[in-house]
Amino acid sequence: MALGALFISAGAIIFLGCEQAAEDMANERQYRFRSRVIATRGVREYRQTIPSVVRPADSVLEIGCEWGTTTALLAQHTRMVIGTDISSVCLDRARKLHPELDFRTLDAFDIGAALEIGERFTTIYLDLSGLSGYRGLLDLIALVNSYAGLLQPRTIVVKSGALKNFAERCVAWS
Repeated sequence: MALGALFISAGAIIFLGCEQAAEDMANERQYRFRSRVIATRGVREYRQTIPSVVRPADSVLEIGCEWGTTTALLAQHTRMVIGTDISSVCLDRARKLHPELDFRTLDAFDIGAALEIGERFTTIYLDLSGLSGYRGLLDLIALVNSYAGLLQPRTIVVKSGALKNFAERCVAWS
């Protein structure tokens, strides 16, 4: 049995044999997505992006909405926003504070559930406090990559000081 590589790209699972996988790993198109990723540090920066990132015709998914404060701010700038969180306690409070908004239970790592919402999201706001440190950085990058590849939003805004610090030190070699 030959070894190979398994790639997941835009919802399609591709299995490549050893020789083909080795060639494609060096391929410039590998792991490319079109979404712009904005890394922010802290709630203040995260929310400051809203007027310049969100457009009136956008549909926005906020993952990790907690009590819905940012979701409410997003709603002022766009046609549609859905706030999600894994915590039913947080969602209960969000619904009491902002009964006019749409809040749903969603585990950030269940991208299939995000796809099942059935909306074409142009923008995703991602606030996962549990992944904000350096120990969660690889998981966060993988998550951002998955959302960019599968939901294909124009922009993903991430609240993570570790990601922002990492991104500030990255320079593409040319």
